[in-house]
Amino acid sequence: PLEIEKEVEKLALLEDKNKSKLIRELLLLGIKERRLEKALKLYTEGKITLWKAARISDISLWKMIEILRERKITLQYGEKEFKEDLKALRE
Repeated sequence: PLEIEKEVEKLALLEDKNKSKLIRELLLLGIKERRLEKALKLYTEGKITLWKAARISDISLWKMIEILRERKITLQYGEKEFKEDLKALRE
C-alpha cells in the first residue's frame, strides 16, 4: 500500500539508507519479532520449555528469561521442563 511505501521512504531518508537495504532490515526484524512472539505464546501455553522458546527465538536462555521478566510472564519451570531441557542440550 501507498502508506507503507511513504513510511519506508521517510525512514530511509531519516536513516540515510537506500530503500532496498532498509526493507531487508525491517523484514529481518519482523521475522525475529514474529518468532519471539510465537515462542512466548507456546511457552505460556505450556507447549514448549523455556529452552525451546529461546532456541525458536534464536536468543540465549538468559535473554529469554530477561524478556519474560520484562513482560511479567511467569517462569514455568519444574522437573518435567528440566528433563526436557537436559535432553535438548544433548542434541
